[in-house]
Amino acid sequence: MTQSQNDFIQEKETIIIKGNVAAAYAAKSARVQVISAYPITPQTTVVEKLSEFVDNGEMPGTQYIKMESEHSVLASIVAASKAGTRTFTATSGQGLFYMHEMVHWAAGARLPIVMTIASRGPAPPWNIWADFTDVMSQRDTGWITSFCASHQEIYDEVLMSYKLCEDPEILLPKFVAYGGFILSHTSKPVIIEDQEKVDQFLPPLPSEEGWPHIWMDPDRPMMFGNLIMPSSFYYEFRMKIQDAFLKAKDKIKLIAKEFEKHFGRSYGNGLTQEYKLDDAEVIMVNYGDLALQMEEAIDQLREEGFKVGMLKLRHFRPFPTEDLIKIAKKVKLIGVIDRATAFGSQTGGPVSSEVKAALQGVNGAAEIFPIINGLGGREVTLEQQKEQLKLLVKLNETGEFPKNLLNGTLWDGLLEVK
Repeated sequence: MTQSQNDFIQEKETIIIKGNVAAAYAAKSARVQVISAYPITPQTTVVEKLSEFVDNGEMPGTQYIKMESEHSVLASIVAASKAGTRTFTATSGQGLFYMHEMVHWAAGARLPIVMTIASRGPAPPWNIWADFTDVMSQRDTGWITSFCASHQEIYDEVLMSYKLCEDPEILLPKFVAYGGFILSHTSKPVIIEDQEKVDQFLPPLPSEEGWPHIWMDPDRPMMFGNLIMPSSFYYEFRMKIQDAFLKAKDKIKLIAKEFEKHFGRSYGNGLTQEYKLDDAEVIMVNYGDLALQMEEAIDQLREEGFKVGMLKLRHFRPFPTEDLIKIAKKVKLIGVIDRATAFGSQTGGPVSSEVKAALQGVNGAAEIFPIINGLGGREVTLEQQKEQLKLLVKLNETGEFPKNLLNGTLWDGLLEVK
């Protein structure tokens, strides 16, 4: 399946759109060739908008497939990607869980699929508002995973993801996650780039011969997904996926630099983004929309004389261990925000557990203070974030931990329940 470079044209413009629509525009700008869809809140309007594009003739040559379940969605995308096409889909919460078997298939087959996740709280009880537990639950499936803090970042990160995933040394699928309703259903200005400029940034669409490692061609028959005995290469296949993740760290940094040079928007080194860290005495690790709001909290506290800063986590997989170690040697205390749960872990939150693991055994590393908040879309106010930062300052000065901790973790913003 091929598309002519002149099939559809997008001129640069700034429009007021919802986060889900930004994801759809990004898929359009990337000239995706196969879209598979099943509706689930709060993701539905991503694939709805793409269906409009296809139906209106704005994406000629693109195949839009309506499936009966999320499992079938990813199964069809796996097949389309194996055939050598640029693919896209989107989901949320329970839909991602229903896909789980095929999530492993996509990674094991080394397919460069990009999927946006309008993250929501897992059920039961039902919750369809921002909570990253859904995408965090896929941590060990072999998917690269990133978080977006703004509508513009959703559009930009999807483009950067195709450039990364289709790199011959990577060839892995990727989740691009953002908060359900908080970003998916609010409207902000987004720059939609000129199509020619996007084409210059992205790799060319795959040829009819498919990807370099996998294809469907009767003239070149091959087996894939077959049974591998213990004495054969199963072990080595897994090692190669891990190796690709390690290589992806440098690739992400290079792509972020190239993106900034090409489009003028910066996302730090791609893995992380620093905010007022140079002279900070305490810092917070944060991600998603809460990181964007925390910039304002830091600005206000800086005016009051507090030396606070933030490291915005853009990628959870691969995990930016080296970035954290470097910063952890400069400060004495790091707070870590989780808008997700990892029940039974050492902190109850996936990011804070990862940070602790990354700094284990590092001489002179900062102490870690884990905080969980905003689960199920519960509001996290600017004042609440300022108090979190002040708590870090006080803890750093006195060494006295709050009394209301659960296994060393502050579950901030709890309702009073018996």
